Amino acid sequence: MKNLNRLILTTLLVVAIGNVNAQDENNPWQLTIGLNAVDVFPVGEDAPQGDLFQEFYNVEDHWSILPSISTISLQKYIDDDFSFGVAGSINRLDKWGQTTDGTPVSVDNLMYYGVDGIIKYSLSSLLRTSKIEPFIGAGGGYTWIEEGAYNTFSSASSSKDLVGSGTLNGTVGVAYWFSDNIGLTAQSTYKHSFKTYLTQHFQHSVGVSFKFGGTDTDGDGIYDKNDLCPDVAGLEEFNGCPDTDGDGIEDSKDSCPELAGLAEFNGCPDTDGDGVSDNNDTCPEVAGLKSLAGCPDADADGVADAQDECPNEAGPVANSGCPWKDGDSDGVLDKDDNCPTEAGTVANNGCPEVLPTEEVQAKLTEYARTINFSLGKSDFQKAAYPTLQAITGILNEYPNANFVIEGHTDSISTQKFNQRLSEARANAVKNYFTSNGVAAARLSSIGYGETAPIESNMTAAGRAANRRVEVKLAK
Repeated sequence: MKNLNRLILTTLLVVAIGNVNAQDENNPWQLTIGLNAVDVFPVGEDAPQGDLFQEFYNVEDHWSILPSISTISLQKYIDDDFSFGVAGSINRLDKWGQTTDGTPVSVDNLMYYGVDGIIKYSLSSLLRTSKIEPFIGAGGGYTWIEEGAYNTFSSASSSKDLVGSGTLNGTVGVAYWFSDNIGLTAQSTYKHSFKTYLTQHFQHSVGVSFKFGGTDTDGDGIYDKNDLCPDVAGLEEFNGCPDTDGDGIEDSKDSCPELAGLAEFNGCPDTDGDGVSDNNDTCPEVAGLKSLAGCPDADADGVADAQDECPNEAGPVANSGCPWKDGDSDGVLDKDDNCPTEAGTVANNGCPEVLPTEEVQAKLTEYARTINFSLGKSDFQKAAYPTLQAITGILNEYPNANFVIEGHTDSISTQKFNQRLSEARANAVKNYFTSNGVAAARLSSIGYGETAPIESNMTAAGRAANRRVEVKLAK
């Protein structure tokens, strides 16, 4: 027990001095306490050793085991699945291989001490598992053994002095983790000695491992290294961030973190079920329309009931949801009606139309037929101007009436020529009127050529009557 206490003290002292880097990203330290066995037989040496790996699992004949805690190790994670560790072990050897005829060779409880360092590489990330952690390692150390072992087959010796040798070590093992912090570790280490008095040998160990050293400031079970909200307790599914209202949406992405809501509304509720979340709903208790910020519109006129002065009668927004009135029922709304109390026409902005009488229309026809043109042309003769001025005056007396100017010819010349001439003369009259103040929108012109005579083209008088322009009220 004295030697065991010395071993534990020595190992802890070495670990305390060697502040290397981390065993696990969250719990950087790993402490393992357990048993070890030393086997000198399957190392590929001459008797009393056998071939490499021969009877590797022959525990009964070849393994020397001290029936108490006999090994302790401490490791710290470095990075990228690499760890550095130191271990101390103690054993009492009573088996030393076998003779060539298979007879076990024993020794007299020789003490064995070892202090070793290891660089370990975990294969758990390659195997995509967190429960089972295979690993490999390489390192070196120093092993002491009572000198009675190396001269067992030479001369007898009563000396029990310790002799030691440096070793080069290779390790394979596996850990099974029952939880994030507790597991069972088993490993085999081949130790190659650099001194003849210490043979090559295997050292096996099994122990209980403890991971520790992780920081969890908010106590939510998620280490700060992986906790996106290390100062506020949260959930593992949200990397340590909270979901205060428990609606499955973490607070940082929840527009209403204290009210349980729906994912489609970024965590906000929709109390009235109208598809508008309460935080954007002006009328959260009454189902309404998205276009009206969740408020209802009973008459479907686009004005929310709360702002609609006529909520049950459709009307435009500009009139606060009420329909425009047409007091004189002339089809022109009062807002557009220049004569709201007197029925009129749409064309005259709601005012009654003032149209020329039949007598006036007859006078226009009479005047227009006297307009004289140069022969075969659309130019006015000098005598036509007083007539044109008189007609202009009549047209301006009826600003809401529209007129059409018709051009006609006699049958002299070709139909094609006469058609073009009639159109040119009608257009010349129209241009005169517009240039003298008659709105162009009120006038149109058309040519009929020789197709609409009012007298016979067989006489000179008849042909003169047919060469005319007429101004008529547009229908």
